[in-house]
Amino acid sequence: MRNEEVTNFIGNLGAPWQVELSNRLREMVHQTIPDVEERIQYKKPHFLKNGHYAAVISPSKDAISFMIMNATGLEVPKGFEGPPERKWVKLKEGDAPDYNQLSALLAQASQGL
Repeated sequence: MRNEEVTNFIGNLGAPWQVELSNRLREMVHQTIPDVEERIQYKKPHFLKNGHYAAVISPSKDAISFMIMNATGLEVPKGFEGPPERKWVKLKEGDAPDYNQLSALLAQASQGL
């Protein structure tokens, strides 16, 4: 289910590339977790499955970070950062994220939620 607060948040991001990237990430989350809930929490979009955090889109001035929660035991590719329980990848203007790979990681991390 789409949340208007999240729609407005993404629409108000500074740079067009950030809006486009965040919308694509959001769409990928919805395709990966069909019954996902979304809300603004801690001033950024959070995505929940069965009331548990699954993913976060975290914008900064020059990047968009996509965080996958419940990542313990996940084999993440090079470029991901974070402690075992949550991993994120920082995407900058011009980056071409592998949405299929992100979707597969998210599906794996959220399957037990």
